[in-house]
Formats: sequence, structure tokens, C-alpha cells
Amino acid sequence: MLIRREAPDDIPAVRAVTAAAFAKQGVAVPIEVPLLDELRDCEGWLPPLSLVATREGHGIVGHVVCTRGHIDGAPVVGLGPLSVHPDHQRRGVGLALVHTVLGAADALGEPLVALLGSPAYYGRYGFRPSTEYGITPPDPAYGDYFQVRTLSAYEPTLRGTFAYATPFDDL
Repeated sequence: MLIRREAPDDIPAVRAVTAAAFAKQGVAVPIEVPLLDELRDCEGWLPPLSLVATREGHGIVGHVVCTRGHIDGAPVVGLGPLSVHPDHQRRGVGLALVHTVLGAADALGEPLVALLGSPAYYGRYGFRPSTEYGITPPDPAYGDYFQVRTLSAYEPTLRGTFAYATPFDDL
């Protein structure tokens, strides 16, 4: 498996993987597909943090993206969506994508990565409930599902309310 930056020619394959990963009975196009399209067109898009996983003979099998978020105006990043094609789930693709994007965000000097997701899944990457760091979720109903992973540039004075890139506001 190879993890690399998303290239413009990858967009159709990323859309297909995302649609398959989030497919729901009775839903033609999962919301994550148009969300990715809107994120690519917004000012919060961070090309170095849009990564694909490829497997020889299979092409693109996974994708992860972090976009610009803010905590009371201070720049941070928000992770998501993370997509792995169902035929390749439980084979380390998601693990590799998350580890790689965390390393890339750290190398870029980002202070932390925030996300909405399963504490059981993301806890293995060092994510903790945001409230442990004095960070309020965009929606208080998120509770412990809204988590952060601090990186090397993190300063404990970074506190306040998290805001995702603008396209998340329309969900």
C-alpha cells in the first residue's frame, strides 16, 4: 500500500471510494461525496492534507482529508471524511491513512487535529474528548464523540470553541 497526496486525476476515484464507504440503503449519493466537492472549492482546503491510499492492482482504496478549522480564530485542522472502500476495510488502510495525515499535519506545524467520530476507533490514535483540553465542540450534542489529537506545536493555552471549514455548516 502507498499513501500519497491526492492528485486532480484522483477525484473521480476518491468520489467512488467515498460513495462506497458511506453507502446507505435508499440514499443515492451519501452527503460525504458533495461535502468533499464543496471542501475542495473552499478556502479551508489544504492540498497537503488530502491523501489517498493505493494498492497495486486495485487503484485508490481509501482517502482522508484535513481542512482548516479554527478554535476561537486560531488555526487548527479538522479531520474528515475518512473513507475506505468496503472491500478493503479491516486491512489497515484507515490506520495507515490516519497515521500519515497526523504526521503530515504535525510536519506542517499544525497544533492539533479535531474530528467527530467513535472514541473506541480514534482513541487508538491518541484522540481524546475535546473537553479534556478546554475545547468546546461546534455542537454540544457531540459530547465525547468530538475529539482532538494534539501535535508538537500544541500549546495548552489553545482553548475555546472549534469551528470546521464552512461547508460543514451546511450538514
